[in-house]
Amino acid sequence: MSEDAPRLYLATPPLAEAHDFLPALENALSAGDVASLLIRLAGDDPRKNEDIVRALTPLAQEKGVAVLVEGSATVALRAKADGAHINGSGEELVDAVKRLSPKYIVGAGGFELRDDAMRAGELNVDYVLFEGEDLAGLIERVAWWAELFNTPCVARAGSLADIAPLAEAGADFVMLDDAVWRDKRGPAAAVAEALRLLEGTRA
Repeated sequence: MSEDAPRLYLATPPLAEAHDFLPALENALSAGDVASLLIRLAGDDPRKNEDIVRALTPLAQEKGVAVLVEGSATVALRAKADGAHINGSGEELVDAVKRLSPKYIVGAGGFELRDDAMRAGELNVDYVLFEGEDLAGLIERVAWWAELFNTPCVARAGSLADIAPLAEAGADFVMLDDAVWRDKRGPAAAVAEALRLLEGTRA
């Protein structure tokens, strides 16, 4: 690992509208250094999804947070986000790389096989995301990727307790979602703790 601690990547719940989520997002981003925000969308209406992204993006970008949209390069471009996150390594990802790179960020995740992650890496994505319920298996995948490949690796932590093991395995970014939004102390307290845990993994 580099001397710099891994950075924090937040992901929203699947959103059907933005208004009710804005206070939680503002609270989370007030706690410290967040590298990126992934906006997940609950519906398939492009216009409605663009409205959601437009409502949330400025709040994050004003704090230096890169905003990505899950599943749609088109929505990301129209809503002036910083990039898109695509699941899988198929034609949708190929299309997103063609349309967005290198000006915008393209991330990839949702891999069933290691070969899928490798294929995404060969497309010159900006990062690959690994996630899963089995922490031991996830740590093993992150360590494998970090040892062999230069493309940055994001690991999704299911809980705050998972942060340090994933960071120590070699993740460049640690993604948090429900562990922040469902924390009884509030999103800011969860983000602050996450940042302390990440700083503690500095080599």
